[in-house]
Amino acid sequence: MPDTYLYKVRDRQGKVLEGSLEADSTTLVANRLRQMGYVPLAIDKKASGALQRELSIPGLGANRIKMKDLAVFNRQFATMINSGLSLLRSLNILAEQTESKALANIINEVRQDVERGSSLSQAMARHPKAFNRLYIAMVRAGETGGVLDQTLLQLADTLEKQVELKHKIKSAMTYPIAVLALVLLIVTAMLLFIVPMFKGLYNDLGGTLPLPTRVLLAVSSIMVKAFPVVLILMAAAVFGFKRWIQTDKGRAIFDAFKLKVPVFGKLVHKTALTRFSRTLASLLRSGVPILESLEITSDTVGNTVAARAVLDVQEGVKQGEPIARRMEQHKIFPPMVTQMLAVGEETGAVDTMLDKMGEFYEQEVEATVAALTSLLEPALIVVLGGAVGSMVISLYMPMFNIIKLIK
Repeated sequence: MPDTYLYKVRDRQGKVLEGSLEADSTTLVANRLRQMGYVPLAIDKKASGALQRELSIPGLGANRIKMKDLAVFNRQFATMINSGLSLLRSLNILAEQTESKALANIINEVRQDVERGSSLSQAMARHPKAFNRLYIAMVRAGETGGVLDQTLLQLADTLEKQVELKHKIKSAMTYPIAVLALVLLIVTAMLLFIVPMFKGLYNDLGGTLPLPTRVLLAVSSIMVKAFPVVLILMAAAVFGFKRWIQTDKGRAIFDAFKLKVPVFGKLVHKTALTRFSRTLASLLRSGVPILESLEITSDTVGNTVAARAVLDVQEGVKQGEPIARRMEQHKIFPPMVTQMLAVGEETGAVDTMLDKMGEFYEQEVEATVAALTSLLEPALIVVLGGAVGSMVISLYMPMFNIIKLIK
């Protein structure tokens, strides 16, 4: 069984690099390093049992990898390969300069696997949580076609657009979530601390309180007496909901519901179409077979309803049908999409049409986000004012009755 050797070398630019290789002897390691264009400085056998990767579970560190970091890595990687740097040297430089420690560990593992003779796509496939099926398929197609640099540039563009799209959606959702959280906090504070003060006052006054006031006092009493239980029930509900949407059935129901939600449903729909167009265009342009491209697209489209539609389109293509014909049977694809794809199939420019659709729906997402922001601001102010105002009115209604009796 080959041993692992730690080495220190100097490259053609005079930079000192470190790494490890598996071989039967130091002589074979030295020969391999010279073939790679390095000058060996030190080669030491690693102690038995010490070979432990920093990420003992493949892809575990990818849980902390942001898509933005991956997009930056890919742009730099594409530029280095396009500039003529060797694959190993590019990976070594990227591992040193990336800001994400988890990503740096994975890049080092990929480099070591490449040094042992694996292809780049094979090495990356061992880290599925960092490099998804879209990434691996495009890299493999680039290696096969001898256009890895061009493929990496396309991947960089795709990842950067995904990051931008995600940022737009996140910015649209941040404001309403923050305001709703503020409303919940204010209402809870009033029910726990403000309303009980009025309850004692009204008990001293006697008489029959108005219905809104009685309801508010009852809710406040329940909150004061059972606040820990309420918190536990809310946490259990959130936990149960998260577990439910992780199931296939729950996810399908929730994704279908999101498409029907007023205002937000349009944003979800357009986002899914943007991902569909961009992903399928990138895969086809990279030379990935159509059936594999459709399968990968179904994994990355981000909505179960759209994913099932894409898989049905794939089944139609297997049977010899045009893409557009089967797409017409699914409401998730608007007529414009099917018509443009039909034209693309007739002219042999499907990827170009998909790019145009991607650009169109990206602009639609931007317009929808802008409209949401302008509509939600006054609506949420009304919600905040209505929630607090209704509670204040309910508390002061008995006061108005007392004033009338005095007069």
